[in-house]
Amino acid sequence: MSALAHFVIDGPPNAPALVLGPALGTSLRVWDGQAEALARDHRVIRWDLPGHGGSAASLVGERTTVAELADLVLAVTDRLGLEQFAYAGISIGAAVGAHLAVRHPERVTSLALICSSARFGGPEPWRERAARVRREGMRFLAESAPGRWFTPAYPGGDAMTALVGDLRAADPAAYAACCEALAEFDLRDELDRITAPTLVIAGREDTATPPPHSRELADGITGAGLLEIPAAGHLAPVERPHAVLDALRAHFGSASSDDADRHAAGMAVRRAVLGDAHVDRSIAATTELTAGFQDFITRYAWGEIWTRPGLDRRTRSCITLTALAAGGHHDELAMHVRAAVRNGLTAEQIGEVLLQTAVYCGVPAANTAFAIAGRVLQELQQEAGSDDKDEH
Repeated sequence: MSALAHFVIDGPPNAPALVLGPALGTSLRVWDGQAEALARDHRVIRWDLPGHGGSAASLVGERTTVAELADLVLAVTDRLGLEQFAYAGISIGAAVGAHLAVRHPERVTSLALICSSARFGGPEPWRERAARVRREGMRFLAESAPGRWFTPAYPGGDAMTALVGDLRAADPAAYAACCEALAEFDLRDELDRITAPTLVIAGREDTATPPPHSRELADGITGAGLLEIPAAGHLAPVERPHAVLDALRAHFGSASSDDADRHAAGMAVRRAVLGDAHVDRSIAATTELTAGFQDFITRYAWGEIWTRPGLDRRTRSCITLTALAAGGHHDELAMHVRAAVRNGLTAEQIGEVLLQTAVYCGVPAANTAFAIAGRVLQELQQEAGSDDKDEH
């Protein structure tokens, strides 16, 4: 594998390097919704998998491994003279980044894993898919791709059409080889070796790598943050481009440049943490009197504070719960118990936060907070049970 994978570069040549890895079956255009904005603060390098986009199929043999795909990335970064780089990837592209963070920790400064897994299910389905692709080509996959990649509500459009076209044009043998790589990939026992600051992003409706896969990644990587994006399938950066962009800008240290950017970033984080339904209700209830306040909290609390890279969202939720309990802000506390669950805190962890609050902020404040948290957690369980019944 002496030839280089196809890659494109955007952004200032002296800016910190950020490598973006694609999902299986896609080309580097899967990052079109984020690349330009990320390139304001980074030297962004997007690369194509073998036999995808502009990369030659001959980069791999009949079979390959994620380790060999990672070597392709290192070959590109070595050619560019990059001793260190941040990395974000989708699905198999994220698996490549995780492998690099485990095997070459001195190279990876920061990591984002999007709609991915430490283990992409059992090997047999991947081997069966590889065999069928070798027999029949890419047509059957291209026809079913929208259902695997996006939610039923996604309207499609030019982005989806282009990506399905890229899948149809992918080299069958190279695609099959990448399937074989996923069949053999298993990083579950090595996640604790990742030391780079890590953000894990899940599509709430991703059926290819469902949210429990992302939670396993976040739980296994020390200090990792976890963000679940609602109304997003497997290609979350395409279906929810702004939500993914804002999360990546916050994680990799890209600052919003003006009020409009801060408002957009704040609204995305506000929706991710509090939920679309809550934010929609708040917006609908906005009056001439409260409009300025709504803009203020969106830009300042959510756009400047919650987007800062210094703390992950679970930690920010812990701090927020403590402050609201101590201040006696009970309606806000109930809202942020829900937010804490969305940010990945378990009921047990919320209980630990409130125990800590009892010691430093007073038993009466914690007593009330426990009652509120218990009520909210029970409501969430009931809502989850109702959702399960609806699905059946």
